[in-house]
Amino acid sequence: MVELTLPKNSKVGKGKHHPAPDGAKKVKTFRVYRYDPETGQNPRWDTYDVAVDQCGPMVLDAIIHIKNTMDPSLTFRRSCREGVCGSCAMNIGGRNTLACTCAWEDVPGQAIQISPLPHQPVIKDLVPDLTQFFAQYAEIEPWLHTDTPEPEKEWKQSIEDRAKLDGLYECILCACCSTSCPSYWWNPEKFMGPAALLHAYRWLIDSRDEATGERLDALEDPFKLYRCHTIMNCAQVCPKGLSPAKAIAEIKKMMAERLL
Repeated sequence: MVELTLPKNSKVGKGKHHPAPDGAKKVKTFRVYRYDPETGQNPRWDTYDVAVDQCGPMVLDAIIHIKNTMDPSLTFRRSCREGVCGSCAMNIGGRNTLACTCAWEDVPGQAIQISPLPHQPVIKDLVPDLTQFFAQYAEIEPWLHTDTPEPEKEWKQSIEDRAKLDGLYECILCACCSTSCPSYWWNPEKFMGPAALLHAYRWLIDSRDEATGERLDALEDPFKLYRCHTIMNCAQVCPKGLSPAKAIAEIKKMMAERLL
């Protein structure tokens, strides 16, 4: 019989309950993942009964309210609060999304469960370690490669060629797509992941870039590109409505066409 041993600190226990203040008119319960590796203790679920009539409509508003008025020890990332920076990406109600654009009223269930992006090391509470994610983004060399002498002003591009970048350049590197991808969970150190590959395609089809062959050569690997099985989780969770799976399919098409 196979015997499985769970990793240390894999069991999440029941945490503290923080009740709503007296006189709260509208209360919503938030179940938040808490973990501090420095303590050596297992993760836990803390429960907060939030007086949502005293905060804004988004999940991020509720989290900030919790930190400011209920539990200052809660740790999370956030910056723009406008769905532009990607800092507040987390798993809310079982779905990767941005806390700043996710309304708590839209999350089903009596209690809203909030945890860090899945399958990433946790630095603390809702803060995942995205070191590898950004290293893979850097690996695709996301800048213009040219041999032609630099023009005096700008690199010119037709309206038609510029339109090819729509649906690609809008990526904010929130990591929602990559951390929702089972192929990325299974091979995180080898498979580039949806976000990095979407950006790779963005440069592959840029009419101003002159390193198409070298870029394709760098992706010609059994794991870097071809671990994508078009599960489409990436497209479902992207807060900007992009489709990394489509970009990956186009790269595979380019790989096949250059063999003809």
